[in-house]
Amino acid sequence: MVPRKVFFTKGVGKHKHELQSFELALRSAGIEKCNLVNVSSIIPPNCKIIPKNIGVSQLKPGEITYCVMSRNKTNEPNRLVGAAIGVAIPKEKNSYGYISEHHSFGEVSKKLGDHVEDLAATMLAMTLGLDFDPDKAWDERKQEYKMSGRFVRTQSIVQTARGDKNGLWTTVIAAAVFLP
Repeated sequence: MVPRKVFFTKGVGKHKHELQSFELALRSAGIEKCNLVNVSSIIPPNCKIIPKNIGVSQLKPGEITYCVMSRNKTNEPNRLVGAAIGVAIPKEKNSYGYISEHHSFGEVSKKLGDHVEDLAATMLAMTLGLDFDPDKAWDERKQEYKMSGRFVRTQSIVQTARGDKNGLWTTVIAAAVFLP
């Protein structure tokens, strides 16, 4: 299967049981009814990014669903946890893109989102055999990277949460979900 569509989602769940907090995070993200299979990091050429609500509406209960997922958890009160997905896609539609996932403790959403976007752009450049420095390649005005003459658009989805004050398990997820 080569995915034709992808959507991005995120969620948070809290519960006294670790597994149940993960289930609630999946439910919050709208992907709890699927059998999720984690895959690595490539967005195929011509794969269309669609809105979450449209993507979730196309899922069928029990189907095998491929995704790139970042997941983190804590049961420490007030500890900041984060999960993020970053994507780098060349403007040429017939080129493939790259997805990065990262989870952290203590990073605010903006920092975590910037990190996964830089990571996705750097990893895409490496797979294409291009020299790339994210600090020098970023065009602030255009809000995109330039790699050896190629323009690359990036985006991220980030979920952060503070650990429950009473020590419940707190799970955060971010995912890129592929559709046929």
